[in-house]
Amino acid sequence: MKDAKADASQQGKKISFRSKDLIKCQVCATDHQKEQLFMGGGRLIAGNLTKDLRRIYEKNKKFGRVNPNDYVINVCPKCLYASFPKDWNLNQEDLSRIKGSIGDRRANLERILGPIDFNLDRNLVLGAASYLLAIDCYQLRGPGVAPTPKKGVSAIKGAWYFDDLHSEFPTIGFDKIKDLLYRKATVWYASTLEMMTSGTEPVDLASQVLGPDTDNNWGFDGVIYLNSFLTMKYKEQLAHTPEKQLDLLVKAKRSLAKLYGGGKASKSKPSAILELAKETYDDMNATIEALGGEK
Repeated sequence: MKDAKADASQQGKKISFRSKDLIKCQVCATDHQKEQLFMGGGRLIAGNLTKDLRRIYEKNKKFGRVNPNDYVINVCPKCLYASFPKDWNLNQEDLSRIKGSIGDRRANLERILGPIDFNLDRNLVLGAASYLLAIDCYQLRGPGVAPTPKKGVSAIKGAWYFDDLHSEFPTIGFDKIKDLLYRKATVWYASTLEMMTSGTEPVDLASQVLGPDTDNNWGFDGVIYLNSFLTMKYKEQLAHTPEKQLDLLVKAKRSLAKLYGGGKASKSKPSAILELAKETYDDMNATIEALGGEK
């Protein structure tokens, strides 16, 4: 296997490469080589930014489908332990919980996506699987690694993958998993906002992975915006009465006001997120008024 200094002819033919250094899994003691995306060479063709801050990457005529999100999560190919790279090392309590869930982790994943082999090159299915596994494993991690925002990011990225899977295989029901992941992301993003005040998790440790996409890390501004956008989109599923929906929207609107209101006078905040925040803020105001207005 060649590392990042692979020769030009090799790079010209492939999307990814395996790192030379081996990564050891604490859970099952298996070594593996992390797969990484070759940069440059016209592989990535960036398209539009969606309302949920996803960068669309157009299909490449030479290389086919290329998505940098495929390679974000480290996954052990044997026991399917998964995490963001900086969280790979486990303390004893986390290790015990994750080691005890190996069978369930594989069974749960294969019920959704069928047999999985992470020794293969990453693709659409393995990308989706990596984020499901990350969610499962962060459910078992202690608060010291800030699991809540990392579950939120994994959930929204997973939702993007299942949206693409639904487009490829529209009869299987991947759209239901997509919606479930979006709703999970909404809950975890709301919890992250609360933790920014309460300090129950060191959310700053997640700042480098908040993204949510790989091209532009919107950081905690992205958390504030996505919490409001997703609350609007899934209000009926999150709250079953108009009164509870109103409460959710008012709370999300107040958080969004700090981003939108503070951002209007700030040159440091990119116009793209401010424009999206304004649109969502206006939509929330109209919906809140239709539900009886803010008390």
